[in-house]
Amino acid sequence: MLKFFLNPGTKAYLREIATEYGESTNSIRIELNRLSKAKILKSERAGRTIEYQANAEHPLFMDIRNIVNKYVGFDKLVEQLFQELGGVQSAYITGDYAKGLDSGLIDLVLVGEIDKTVVERLTQKTEKLIKRKIRSLILTPQEHAALKKRLLKDKILLLWSSNQETTKAPPRAGLSGS
Repeated sequence: MLKFFLNPGTKAYLREIATEYGESTNSIRIELNRLSKAKILKSERAGRTIEYQANAEHPLFMDIRNIVNKYVGFDKLVEQLFQELGGVQSAYITGDYAKGLDSGLIDLVLVGEIDKTVVERLTQKTEKLIKRKIRSLILTPQEHAALKKRLLKDKILLLWSSNQETTKAPPRAGLSGS
């Protein structure tokens, strides 16, 4: 579920998932078949393999997505960071979590005019709440513009943007090219 619902744009096939999670292809196949039968995942033939992806049209999609985000702690991360940081223009998750892997280390990219000491204090506080380590990179809007192409080479998950209506509710995170 993490693989597909942290970043719904993620597509993966059986052997890839089995390798990533160190599980047998049989156990992974059973779960993929169950989720596909329930239409929670979409499956599509790509040559000799079948690719799986979260079904964004499923009635429970957002509920599952919210549960996954809460499990990882993104809801608390957003709440903690944006209540006290005023100058954030956008925030992204990169690395393992953007790929749907629960590695225990969250790579966070913050864009805006942000006080690093406040981020460090909030990061320590939030790490205790979500029981995961957070590694943050703070970029000015100019630095973000200069590094944008490099950042987009890997999967990136938009966590929050100042273009959204509110910072109180957990944002609808997704792939972003901004």
